[in-house]
Amino acid sequence: MDARGAELIATQDTVILGRRTYDEWVGFWPGSDIEPFASFVNAAPKFVATSTPLTGEWANSSVIEGDLVDFVKQLKAQPGGDIGIHGSISVTQTLLAAGLVDELQFVIAPTVAPAAGKRRLLDNLPPIQLEALSGTMSPSGYLLATYRVLH
Repeated sequence: MDARGAELIATQDTVILGRRTYDEWVGFWPGSDIEPFASFVNAAPKFVATSTPLTGEWANSSVIEGDLVDFVKQLKAQPGGDIGIHGSISVTQTLLAAGLVDELQFVIAPTVAPAAGKRRLLDNLPPIQLEALSGTMSPSGYLLATYRVLH
């Protein structure tokens, strides 16, 4: 995205990915020079929600052992920065349903694409109360919106 993308990752020091996102990203980000995200995601510890061994080599990547919700509860109890979930709908849905997501940061692209047959982030979840924290537009037209999840 443009320079404003740095705001989205500035406080994160850990990443959780679903298996599909990991498989898509492991072939791209390790060799990417798209900054600042490439340096961030390549250096950050990456925990992958999957029941099968990881394919491809990507530094600081490991499989989440055991239950995802229990793992995240333990991770949140440790000192450190924010935990980011990037591009992983099923992981986000599971953690939202468990009450473990504190904040949602949306990047809304200036592109319209058909949604037929596509999964949506908030499908099949109970009502969730959100508090708007910020919203800005990047120079290239992306909308950055941040909401606090009220528990």
